[in-house]
Parts: sequence; structure tokens; C-alpha cells
Amino acid sequence: MNNLLKMNKLLFALIGYYLFRAPGALIGFFIGSFFKSGVNKISNKDFELNLLALASLVIKADGKVTQNELDFVRTYFVSAYGKARANEVFKIFNQNVKNKGISLNKISTLFNVSLNYESRLQVIHFLFGIAKADGTISKLEIKKLLEFSNLFKLSYADFLSIKAMFVKETDGAYKILELEKFATNEQVKKSYRDLAKKHHPDKVQHLGDVYIKAAQDKFQQIQKAYQNIKDERGF
Repeated sequence: MNNLLKMNKLLFALIGYYLFRAPGALIGFFIGSFFKSGVNKISNKDFELNLLALASLVIKADGKVTQNELDFVRTYFVSAYGKARANEVFKIFNQNVKNKGISLNKISTLFNVSLNYESRLQVIHFLFGIAKADGTISKLEIKKLLEFSNLFKLSYADFLSIKAMFVKETDGAYKILELEKFATNEQVKKSYRDLAKKHHPDKVQHLGDVYIKAAQDKFQQIQKAYQNIKDERGF
């Protein structure tokens, strides 16, 4: 057990180093049924490593790498796959990825043909979580996340909805529900129903507790936004 802990610490130190020097390490997730059916498939390994590259760009977007961001990555990855799988992915990164450049166009093309729309939304949501891990999301990080969102062909309304879950803004509840403040009550109800269906935790229950928890957190944000608007308007 002590040797394993030492190995984990060593790998984590290497990850922190390479995240600063080159595209780094995050976690592999959103596999299995998240992929589109048909010939345009992506292997778990390719998906994980490309996601690592995106995550490292978010972490480095504001010119600094914080321990909280690295801890967020490490904790989530171990929770999702256990220490053995985490070590395996970090090892693959250190041996095969650290000296390669990143092509956002290639990654976005791969994700767009291999992942469905909802899965690409989940990728952006998770990357927002990393950016928020140090307490604040900088303008540079938001700019980078918007760049990814555009490359993934996500709607600007969906991007603003996810952003509002992490960045407090005036009329944030309306932005989470993808609405203007002057929307009618019926429009509020319809948007809530549509978003609740899109982000319902049942869609990821087969992937395990970690994914269910992440989906529940997002679903609760949508419910809270809807309740705030209901209380404000009295309907």
C-alpha cells in the first residue's frame, strides 16, 4: 500500500509538471453509450487522451496551473475508475502524449463524428468544472471554453446555460433555462421541461455513481433556476 501511495504521488508530480510544459492529463469518461452508433467510433484510449489535451488547455488558459485544479482532476479520475486505472492513464500520457502537439481541429472533428450532442455538452460542463476548481473562472478560461464549444458545434444558448451554472450573473436563473427575462410563463415552463429531459440523471445511470452524481448536480441547478423564477413570478 505504501509503495502504491508513493507511486501515486510520483505520477501526480509528473502530471503537474507536464501540464505546465505540455498538454497534460485529465480523465477518461463519457464512454460506451455516449458514442454515436455506426462506423464513426472512437476507442476509449483515443477519447481519453484527446480529452486530456482539452483539459490541459483549459487549465493553462489563464497562464497558471493551480493545485486545486490538479486535485480536482485526480480526485474525479480516481473516483470514476480507481487508482489502478488512474495510474494507467497517467502512465500512457507520460509515455506517449507529452511530446505531441494538440490540434483542436482534429480533436473537434473526432468528437463531432463520434459523440452525440448531449455528450459534447457533458464534455464542456466537465471542463467548466475544472476551470472553477480554483474558485474563479477567468475571462481567458471562458474564452477557451467558448472556443471548444464552437468547435463542438454546440449552440450559444447551451454554452451560456452551462456557464451560468458556474459563474454568477444577473438573471442567471434565466440564462440557465436559456431564456430572456421577458419570457412568458409558458416559455419558462417549456424550457424547463426541455432542459430537464436533456440533462436528466437517468440518461447516465448505467455509467456508475460518479456520473450519476455529476448529472444530478447539473439537474439540480436547472430545478433551482426554475424554482427561483417561479418564486419571483408567483406561479
